[in-house]
Amino acid sequence: MKIQTQYSYEKTWTTTVEADLLKIIEEELGDADIEGTLLYVKEAIANGKVITVGSCKFRKE
Repeated sequence: MKIQTQYSYEKTWTTTVEADLLKIIEEELGDADIEGTLLYVKEAIANGKVITVGSCKFRKE
């Protein structure tokens, strides 16, 4: 599944690779469960939802 990201200050969506997704989540959440959060994001966006983590939104391409 391809995932797109968009920070609150951006106007366009960007396709992001999984390694960068983990970095984004780590920056936004700090010491939280990064891989668990990514798994949750993947499950939620599979149904067409847009998920916000900190100041970054995630959606399925």
